[in-house]
Amino acid sequence: MDAKPTPSQDTVLLAKYDEQLRVQIEYPDARKEVTRDVVRFTRQAPAMNFVTYTLAGEADYERAIQAQLKHFLPLGQPFTWKLYEHDRLPGLKEKLEAHGFVLDDEDPGDMMILDVRELPPHLAEPVRADIRRIPDRAGLRDVVQVLDGVYGNQNTWVYDRLGGHLEIPGYLSVYVAYVQDQPASVAWTYFPEGQFATLFAGSTLETHRKQGLYTSLLALRLQEIRERGRPYAIVEAGAMSKPIVSRHGFQHLTTQYDYEWKG
Repeated sequence: MDAKPTPSQDTVLLAKYDEQLRVQIEYPDARKEVTRDVVRFTRQAPAMNFVTYTLAGEADYERAIQAQLKHFLPLGQPFTWKLYEHDRLPGLKEKLEAHGFVLDDEDPGDMMILDVRELPPHLAEPVRADIRRIPDRAGLRDVVQVLDGVYGNQNTWVYDRLGGHLEIPGYLSVYVAYVQDQPASVAWTYFPEGQFATLFAGSTLETHRKQGLYTSLLALRLQEIRERGRPYAIVEAGAMSKPIVSRHGFQHLTTQYDYEWKG
């Protein structure tokens, strides 16, 4: 009898990714619902709502889409339907577009993964930069200051979103890198249930770029992930950031496409 083929490492990782970060995941500020067609999340206005996983088969796309429109439209909030390059959902993209969904970003996010049990040597070394962990909502003012300086807008959403998440033990780690006691770069990590930790930000003021702050923040966070027993770090990278994280050992896992309903 012929031996059954052994699933590839990528196939196993993608199955874990789907199960843990798309189906089983919970968000503290969102209501999760698993219907016969989708896994969806609904948040308070003005936040973005979304479908994260499609359970419906090709014959049921019409029913599934109509059901989500009936659910989301009365809320008056933006909502997206997330698809991934590894999803086996032939024709769903075209069906969504026919119902008024538009690809939200011309630069879809590449989900990049790193096995932190095998950190590159430069990320396993002790970090010498002045990096401090932010313990509470009040400390987030330095995060807001950096984000405002980088993006040129008001980022007061940080106090509510990150501030609320900091109150959940073990769920979020926020770090700020300082230069001469002034905030210069910020980054944070989420620890949902499962084997993955997810990395966000890595934003640095223009005057302090190319000084190793991004790498120091990345190293410190990856070391924390390893110390906490999570084997995998995930980061969503656009066209500009993908080469950067690739240089640090991250590899492509899949690509996320957000289809936003425009009517």
